[in-house]
Amino acid sequence: MANKKTTKKYYFSVEGETEYWYLKWLQDLINANEESRYKVSFECTVNKNPYKYAKKLNVLNKTEIYHFFDYEGDEEMYVQRFKDAMDNMKKAQNAGKQITYKSGYSNLTFDLWVILHMTNCNGAYAHRKNYITAINRAFGESFESMDEFKEEDKFKCCLKKLELSNVIDAIERAKTIMKRNQDNGYKLLEYKGYKYYKENPALAVWEAIEKILKECELV
Repeated sequence: MANKKTTKKYYFSVEGETEYWYLKWLQDLINANEESRYKVSFECTVNKNPYKYAKKLNVLNKTEIYHFFDYEGDEEMYVQRFKDAMDNMKKAQNAGKQITYKSGYSNLTFDLWVILHMTNCNGAYAHRKNYITAINRAFGESFESMDEFKEEDKFKCCLKKLELSNVIDAIERAKTIMKRNQDNGYKLLEYKGYKYYKENPALAVWEAIEKILKECELV
């Protein structure tokens, strides 16, 4: 009889339901893979305020949490919302618990990360609604809007088209985007210890996913 796998727990706070559905899908994908060294359990909640999430969390040991959130544009409203998230990540770290909060930002949105599972997405977008063209092309769909794509059944239908190899491809494509930003001389900004590019495309979501796959010995 095969040895029972140890379960490793990972913590996430996310801004929206699509991020939540994605992480639960990834959890199931890893747990169904016989080659994974571990089973995984994703403690994930939809909460735009990392501090509120951390405050409710009952942890006794050092705990790393990733926050998935978006830099949706250079307008003052979006920049402030982005900085508010980082303010609350820092506040959570300083709240007395043994918590380290890490950034899983996407610029413009988490949809960039989803697209990268199927194809490159190197062009800059003026608005998050414009991702629908790339989504349809990548997944062979004909959604009329991002709102339609984000309906639970539609989004999960797209996830069903993905395998572990697609996740690994997305990590590599994301790394290429970040390397290109560096090569182009874009300034890597820093706020409260968290680094980001204001130019899109850019993202850090892949860092959490790569770490998990490496610890499970799937990459």
